[in-house]
Amino acid sequence: MKSIILAAIFAIAVIACGSENPNNGGDNNTAKAQKVSKKVDGKKVYKTNCVNCHGMYGNMGASGAKNLMESTFSLEERVEIITNGKGVMTPFKDLLNEEKIKAVAEYSMTLKKK
Repeated sequence: MKSIILAAIFAIAVIACGSENPNNGGDNNTAKAQKVSKKVDGKKVYKTNCVNCHGMYGNMGASGAKNLMESTFSLEERVEIITNGKGVMTPFKDLLNEEKIKAVAEYSMTLKKK
């Protein structure tokens, strides 16, 4: 029963969000500017995809996950690892777009101990 209610709520949300037309009464440049200004929330992407192994603070170490609080990897190296995987870490190139991968890599940098 709960799954049916959740599915219905999800469907309503998708329909409500999908019915919005950004070009109604506006020009195409305004719609493009609105899309560009939306920045991906790296913390949200991290919570959705990384917390199960790395934990909320990056130091959980489940399934052999590296401790992000102690990691010395650069932003570029993190993007590479998230994209293509490394060791036991699965690649996310088929699950996340480049923008989300970069956002989660940037967020993971904030977990480092200073």
